[in-house]
Amino acid sequence: MTKSLKSLWARFLFQGKGVLPTKRLLLLFTLLSIALVIVSIWDISWTFLLTVNILVLIASLFDLLFSAKKKELSFKRMAPAEMERGITYQVQIEIKNNSPYSLSYRLIDGIPQSFIQQFPLKGNVSTQTTVLAAYEVIAPVRGEYEIDKIYFRYSSPLGLWEKQLTIEQSNAVKVIPDLTETKQYLENAQKFLLYEGVKIRKQQSGVGEFAKIRSYVVGDDPRNINWRQTAKLREVMTNEYEPEHGKHMTILIDCGRMMGAELKKGNRLEKSLEAAITVAAAALQKGDYVSVLAFSKDVKVFVPAAKGMAHLQTILQAIYNIEVDAAESNYAAVLHYLETMQKKRSFILLFSDVRTFLHEESALTYLKRMRQRHLFLMIGIEDMTIQKRIQMQPENVQMAMIKSIAQQQMLFKKKEKIKWEKQGLQMIEAREERLATAAVSSYIDIMNRNLL
Repeated sequence: MTKSLKSLWARFLFQGKGVLPTKRLLLLFTLLSIALVIVSIWDISWTFLLTVNILVLIASLFDLLFSAKKKELSFKRMAPAEMERGITYQVQIEIKNNSPYSLSYRLIDGIPQSFIQQFPLKGNVSTQTTVLAAYEVIAPVRGEYEIDKIYFRYSSPLGLWEKQLTIEQSNAVKVIPDLTETKQYLENAQKFLLYEGVKIRKQQSGVGEFAKIRSYVVGDDPRNINWRQTAKLREVMTNEYEPEHGKHMTILIDCGRMMGAELKKGNRLEKSLEAAITVAAAALQKGDYVSVLAFSKDVKVFVPAAKGMAHLQTILQAIYNIEVDAAESNYAAVLHYLETMQKKRSFILLFSDVRTFLHEESALTYLKRMRQRHLFLMIGIEDMTIQKRIQMQPENVQMAMIKSIAQQQMLFKKKEKIKWEKQGLQMIEAREERLATAAVSSYIDIMNRNLL
């Protein structure tokens, strides 16, 4: 295809610059052609027919005189700099018409193909006015994107011809993990953990830092009653303690091949990222130090330990665009790297696939050595496919074989988990929708019990 043909084809694809006929003009010529065919029965000359078509075409071109010039239009896109994955956002485009003519328009924004949206946008702009064209968009894939063009078509009030513009308008957009669960925890931690049965303040009596004096409620430990304040206020008051602050927590995020397994919403890595950010927010809110390490066959990202809620943004910007690798995870190499980087005693929380990890005998040696200094917990997502296979009724031989293999896999996993747990290496699995809750609950339980 020649360059000129490519340019012409691009115009019909809503790209480039130029002038195009509208459906109204094509309909006009269709009706004119039918009328001329009927008239041709009376021996009308071809010269007359050709002249009529040319005159109508020239007359239609006068419609362009009553349309805005390209220099009289200006555009400005207002898009959020950050979007959470799977959340609906609104993007607005300001259209300013400085011409003396009103116009009707169709607009397509040059957003990435992975974004979910409805185009084209349609509307009208009066003379010497500014309007906002808004649309909703959903970004299902994390990463950094550039929105650099706006494709705009507009016509005069007669609507016989359309002018087409391609406007260079650049906006950088970052698609970060879904922070819905993180926000829910920060707004109301106890409500977030309600169905897990974990209480934020549940801990050993009198252990931890003194937090405040509050009114006594049913269920509080009578040994914590503050008798001085009770006598002064004539109301039963109790001391409230919370776990000591300043503990160290290291979050490991597996980005290996098995973390790309698809779930109901996203994949294992997506849910692990969301859970990791939530548990990091919980730890930072409590005043603990948090470091994050993402890995596959080697270390992809390492965020050194720091405390304070501002550190959450540092973690988020470091890991928001990590992706699943096609390679198997090298647990031994990563644990060796962590051993050299994390000298202080810390709570190590690993997000990975339990079944894959159980086959890594080489990692057991490093973990045995790390257990002497650190507290280790691995959390994974339950394989619902195996659960369904175990629960199904064996109606025929094939289904019976599938069920028996699924049961065999489950028994193997339980056996291996017991072997690892005897070495002091705890492993748990949770459903994808409860992964963040299980991770935060485990963190709070460990901190409340002062295991660090």
